[in-house]
Amino acid sequence: MKAVRHFCTITKHKILVMKECFRVGLYRQGLLHDLSKYSWTEFRVGCKYYQGTRSPNNAEREEKGYSSAWLHHKGRNKHHYEYWIDYGLDGDKTLVGMRMPKNYVVEMVLDRIAASKVYKGAAYKDSDPLDYFLQGGTDGYIMHPETKALLQQLLQMLAEQGEEKTYAYIRNKVLH
Repeated sequence: MKAVRHFCTITKHKILVMKECFRVGLYRQGLLHDLSKYSWTEFRVGCKYYQGTRSPNNAEREEKGYSSAWLHHKGRNKHHYEYWIDYGLDGDKTLVGMRMPKNYVVEMVLDRIAASKVYKGAAYKDSDPLDYFLQGGTDGYIMHPETKALLQQLLQMLAEQGEEKTYAYIRNKVLH
C-alpha cells in the first residue's frame, strides 16, 4: 500500500511541477521533471520510508545517516542546487556552488512550490516555500551567490505578491 501512495504522491508532484513549468514556458523541463524518482534506486526508498507528510529521503537519512535516493536524485536533476556543487577554481579543493542557468533556478522555485502544495495540502500559503528555504538559514547553503539571490528574490516575490505576478515576472524578465 505504501508503494501505491508513494507513486501517487510523486506523480501528483510531477504533474504539478509540469503544469507550473508550462505556465512559464519551460515545456521540456516540465515533461522531464523528476523522472529519476521512478527509477528503482529512488522509488524503492520512497516506498520503504513513505509517510505522506514529508520527503521519504529525510526518513532514510535519519535512519542511515545518509539518503541513497537523494544522492542518486541530486546527481541527475539540474534543478537542484546540489547538482551544481563542484571544486572552486582557486585550487584549494573547497567545494563551491556554481552559478545555475536561470531556467533551472526557475524550475527549482516551481519544484519548491509544488512540494509545499503537495505536503501542506489545503493549508498551503504562498509564503510556505520561502519559509522552508529560510528555515535552515541561508548561510548553510553551498550555492552560488547569484543563484541564491535569484531563488530568494522569487520566493520573496511569491510570498508578497502571489503566483500570478511572480510567474509573469519569471516569463517576462527572468527567462527573457
